[in-house]
Amino acid sequence: MANKITELFNIKYPIIQAGMIWNSGWRLASAASNAGALGLIGAGSMYPDVLREHIKKCQDATNKPFGVNVPMLYPNIEEIMNIIVEEGVKIVFTSAGNPKTWTSWLKEKGITVVHVVSSVKFALKAQEAGVDAVVAEGFEAGGHNGREETTTLTLIPMVKEQLKIPLIAAGGIANGETMLAVMILGADAVQVGSRFVASTESSAHQAFKDVVVNAKEGDTQLTLKELAPVRLIKNKFFNEVQELYKKGPSIEELKSLLGRARAKRGMFEGDLEDGELEIGQIAGLIHDVKPTAQIVADMVAEFEKARSAVSNLAL
Repeated sequence: MANKITELFNIKYPIIQAGMIWNSGWRLASAASNAGALGLIGAGSMYPDVLREHIKKCQDATNKPFGVNVPMLYPNIEEIMNIIVEEGVKIVFTSAGNPKTWTSWLKEKGITVVHVVSSVKFALKAQEAGVDAVVAEGFEAGGHNGREETTTLTLIPMVKEQLKIPLIAAGGIANGETMLAVMILGADAVQVGSRFVASTESSAHQAFKDVVVNAKEGDTQLTLKELAPVRLIKNKFFNEVQELYKKGPSIEELKSLLGRARAKRGMFEGDLEDGELEIGQIAGLIHDVKPTAQIVADMVAEFEKARSAVSNLAL
């Protein structure tokens, strides 16, 4: 399955395990890399010293390439970037910020840089900033999302039409069939989040993994656009947000309801009522928790089977 992305990252399969907050620690990242994908540590939920520890443990657990995902809206960004350089990480995925801020600095240090976007406009800005590849993430994705509500089905071909650098598709991808679909649309690889949340090595709380496995169509919705759009499982907290919206709340009122550490409470600590439960629409297609290596192997087998089936289609 060699292509521009497997060559860029020196990996076996064009599959990237998304660096998700509270889900993507060293165990998941190393397991994904050992399985032939690219594992990412999610720095967004880590203090700098915790990130350093996860990088070191990941280096001990795999001799394959792995990277770190850095949401640039989080504090301690300078310290985080310095730790990444000091510990010899060679791949960084940035998101939630201006790619011009860190791309040149990272590339000067010999680091491959990928930026996550949700629109054609920002994909081109990332390319202009000098990134090595772009992740185009559709509206279906879990966690923080784009305000445009552009679906993966329409976003990928629109970005592909104008982009000159490698393109990674994200949002609504959890098996080999969906992987093949976005690659037919023009993607060079896929970034997968929700499927890896429901993995043995994910650092998510078991109660949250169970919610993901039991999720059905329509159980998630994008909300809190005035702050940072986020796709959530509908629970008590989500319903409180919707009730507040009926009153025409100010941004400060929304911030007050959100409070602090709500994502940690939901995904990492397992508070299914008052926590923030971030997951993609594709959760309705996830029915079990299994080892990361099995997830990758299944995706590859499903991809090849689907590719064979498509080649036999007739008009």
